Amino acid sequence: MLTGDCEDWSVNSLKFSLKTDGISGFCCIFALAMDWKKVGSEGLRILFPLVLGGAILYWMYRESDIQQIKHVLMHEMDWTWMILSMPFGLLAQLMRGWRWRQTLEPTGEPCRQSTCVHAVMLSYAASLVVPRIGEFTRCGVLKRYDGASFSKALGTVVMERAIDSLLILIFTGLTLLWQMSMFGTFFEKTGTSLDTILHKFSATGYWVTALCGLVALMFLVWLVRKLSIYSKVKATVGGLWEGIISLKGVRNIPLFVFFSVGIWVSYFIHYYLTFFCFESTMHLGLSCAMVTFIVGSIAVIVPTPNGAGPWHFAVKTMLILYGVQEEPALSFVLIVHTLQTGLVVLSGVYAWIALSLTKVMRTKDAEEVAVAQEV
Repeated sequence: MLTGDCEDWSVNSLKFSLKTDGISGFCCIFALAMDWKKVGSEGLRILFPLVLGGAILYWMYRESDIQQIKHVLMHEMDWTWMILSMPFGLLAQLMRGWRWRQTLEPTGEPCRQSTCVHAVMLSYAASLVVPRIGEFTRCGVLKRYDGASFSKALGTVVMERAIDSLLILIFTGLTLLWQMSMFGTFFEKTGTSLDTILHKFSATGYWVTALCGLVALMFLVWLVRKLSIYSKVKATVGGLWEGIISLKGVRNIPLFVFFSVGIWVSYFIHYYLTFFCFESTMHLGLSCAMVTFIVGSIAVIVPTPNGAGPWHFAVKTMLILYGVQEEPALSFVLIVHTLQTGLVVLSGVYAWIALSLTKVMRTKDAEEVAVAQEV
């Protein structure tokens, strides 16, 4: 028999007292152990991307002069171009929210355009804490504030991601074709060969590349397993499918295409304008910006907060191949990524405040209507 008064222990709403018989006590302890296992698994899923990104950044900057990077930020960087680039980052988020509203209309779910935009902004900020959680976050926001179906909203997000992936593949193919001759000219003038490029990778560089690829593969396996869990629930799958096929019900296809392309054009301009902030990159031109943008977009598949680590490594490597010295390349990727991440944080805070105020106003309006009806 297990006796003795103990404080209530709560793990995921599991509440019990150890003042019970042996069998019940054993069952409670077993349930608690299982919950701790789940908590540990979720904690590992959150901590691993942070540790991975942090480890890559530490490896990249372990011998760098941080004070020199700070000097570049405060005294050498042209802030005018950086400030001019920021509205395009916001525009990309706005267009994503507007496009999402379009895809939700055919599902018949109630949703306001402002809620869609704020949900998108909040989702990007949430992904800084837990990578890839943003897709679920914005669906949850839509359900909470506008009462939309979570599964249908998630289906539209899956469809959007498929379209974005297709666009990235198209842009990648066009960039490779565009840069084929330029790469040849570059190699001819510099006397660079493929062997020379490969020699620029250290043994650690190869390990980092392999690790990023492995983590991306693990993320895909995890995603498939999650979707297989969803598929066990018929109602969820029905809503998910309805959201996925919502594209055929979109009213204004040209506007949808404009938003889809505009999102990535805005992201590119948001990135490209930062080239003019630094003396080491302002001369590189549109072609280098496009190549590094595509490489960076592929690198963020690795689930770290906002691509921290893999994005730095990929873009820095490409800049070096274009002739930028290592230290200026390291300064560029760290400063640009940090400031653009700061924009994501600020827009997320703004969205959270806006949603909170909207909830307060709607509650106040509902109370006034209730009072008016009583009168």
